[in-house]
Amino acid sequence: MRITNKMMTNNMMSNINKNKNLLSKLDEQYATGKKIQRPSEDPIVAVRALKLRTNLSELNQYYEKNIPDARSWMSVTEEAMKNMNEILTKINSSCVQGATDSLTASDRSSIVETLEEMKKQIYQEGNANYAGRYVFTGYKTNSALSFEEDTVNSYTIKENFTGEDLSAISKVTYGVAGGPEISAPSTINTHRLRLSYDNLDTASPTSITYIDKDGNPGTIAAANIVSASISNTTIDPYSPAAGTINYIPETGELILSDSVYASLQGAQQISVTYGKTNFEAGDLKPENYFDCTDNTNSVNYTVTDQQIQYEINFNQKLTVNTQAKDAFDHGIGRDIDEILSAVKDVELTESKLAEVKKQLEDKSLTQTQIDALKITQQNLETEFKLKTNIMQSKFNIGIRGSSKAQDGLNTAIADLGTRTIRLDLTEDRLSSQQVDFEDLMSNNEDADIAETYIKLNSAETIYTASLNAAGKVVRASLLDFL
Repeated sequence: MRITNKMMTNNMMSNINKNKNLLSKLDEQYATGKKIQRPSEDPIVAVRALKLRTNLSELNQYYEKNIPDARSWMSVTEEAMKNMNEILTKINSSCVQGATDSLTASDRSSIVETLEEMKKQIYQEGNANYAGRYVFTGYKTNSALSFEEDTVNSYTIKENFTGEDLSAISKVTYGVAGGPEISAPSTINTHRLRLSYDNLDTASPTSITYIDKDGNPGTIAAANIVSASISNTTIDPYSPAAGTINYIPETGELILSDSVYASLQGAQQISVTYGKTNFEAGDLKPENYFDCTDNTNSVNYTVTDQQIQYEINFNQKLTVNTQAKDAFDHGIGRDIDEILSAVKDVELTESKLAEVKKQLEDKSLTQTQIDALKITQQNLETEFKLKTNIMQSKFNIGIRGSSKAQDGLNTAIADLGTRTIRLDLTEDRLSSQQVDFEDLMSNNEDADIAETYIKLNSAETIYTASLNAAGKVVRASLLDFL
């Protein structure tokens, strides 16, 4: 086969170009640290790189953003509930102190002051928020849990109970329109259903329905509206007529006759629909606890399980919020209100008794007046003892109520703690996966710098050698042989 100079020159240029391309490729790998510079160089590496980068980007979103945000929300919630727990402990201690027999006027004043402040603070903790979003109000994150100021807003509220919510109650009475000047005091023992609010609308509850212990439905006729002030009515609010219910708007109580109590005892469900218009600062908003209608703004609310969920991993969601209805309710606030009312009753009777004793010191009194004042004094002393007993029973109810509230709150804290553990485990797993994905990406995309450097030096040597060989071939010509 005849080899011409042209053929030798073409082969020489081709080999030099191949060596130059290899040198250029290795130089780019060494300079960038990447195996390929464009997808066409290795489509498989390019496709795998895109998938790995997408997965790592999603993982970083979970690990660096979603999980920290979820943890912050849950931390704010946990801190608020722990504060509530501490407040309930203080309430319980105050009630234990108040239930003692040796309570003085000074002691009562101190306890009342403590309980009033604790009541204000415990529901204020329910207004805890994270980044401007209230954490206890479900999906209504832009609305506080309680009213922040006195508000006039008409609500129709449907509240559900069971037979276990019925309670016994004792009241001191002189009879209808009576008083210590007329007759001796006595104690009324009856049963009631206490609603979650007081100072209700004076209209009677529009509906009282129930399902008894055997599952049979029933309806009770509208209750009698009776004022809490015995002296201003001809009906004793705590002595309902047979087969009826007395509705006391001021205290938010339904007082049951014996036959009605027998019907409702052990009931599976008792539903009461009533109205409230005037709310005080600190009152819990009804929409967070009950099916209700905001008549002022024409909005209907239905209590549902409103879970706010964060996606913390691939196809894995975690509920970050705790709803107020699952952690605490109106009960402890109502217990404190009744304690304060009982203490005021004792103080009022104590004041009346001191006034009568002062009047008896008047030397100008006739014997008839003295006898009348002594009878009044005796009646007031009896009333004082009866009301003191009732006050101590209210403190005992406060002890049980605060303990029950703590049990519910601790259950909610435990549930939140369980979800926090899940979050920790997911975070640890994502941390490991982040390292694994970064290693996979490095193995897929990154060039081995040491190996690339060796190959680059080798390619450079080969390229230089090819240039030297080409110089010798090109230099030879026909004149060299003449």
